[in-house]
Amino acid sequence: MSVRVTVWNENVHEREEPSVAKRYPEGIHGAIASSLEADGHSVVTATLQDSEHGLTESVLAETDVLVWWSHCANDAVRDDVATRVVDAVHDGMGFVPLHSGKNSKPFTRLMGTTCNIKYRHGGETERVWVADPGHPIADGLDEYFEIPATEMYGEPYDVPEPDRTVFISWFEGGEVFRSGVCYRRGRGRIFAFRPGHEEYPIFHQPEVQRVIDNAVVWAAPNEGGTVNWGNTEPVEPLGER
Repeated sequence: MSVRVTVWNENVHEREEPSVAKRYPEGIHGAIASSLEADGHSVVTATLQDSEHGLTESVLAETDVLVWWSHCANDAVRDDVATRVVDAVHDGMGFVPLHSGKNSKPFTRLMGTTCNIKYRHGGETERVWVADPGHPIADGLDEYFEIPATEMYGEPYDVPEPDRTVFISWFEGGEVFRSGVCYRRGRGRIFAFRPGHEEYPIFHQPEVQRVIDNAVVWAAPNEGGTVNWGNTEPVEPLGER
């Protein structure tokens, strides 16, 4: 299934930190886009530095799924652009925030909570367990996979109870985390995926690429039923009133 994907990245670390630029010479957005293109999807990229952050009304109108990576510049996203993304999700666009995209303006607004966590830097091993093996986002995975070095995220995770929890991670320091969670908001599907810290080559890992590909296919809008909002005429005659 080919999906029209926009991969958004704040594109700050790559511009300011040589080690990140070396790890992701085409940017984190470029690495994710290349993997999705190899899986047959139609992909465009957008960054914080683009006009309207690259997320104009016309771009979102041509986007089935928006994949979002952010970290240090969440507050730099314009409020009107964040609102535009939230409205597009309510209208049926899929949304896949990665790593610190959990603190992006669109995701926190869609959740209605802080989305706060505990965290620790240090390059610990993460073991990502498949908690819901029947879910399409887990297709093609073994019962777990490991990320050799990453930033730790730990519970509690201040989000609403997920519709489905696809992955639960364990970290070398002992913490656990709901690392892959699904929601519906309006007509749109959301999948928040934890891995992806910029200090490590996580988006080059095949299992992570598989999860993102599966998530894009799962989150793509379906036709659904007809919706009529606002004042409406009765289906049955009401007579004199």
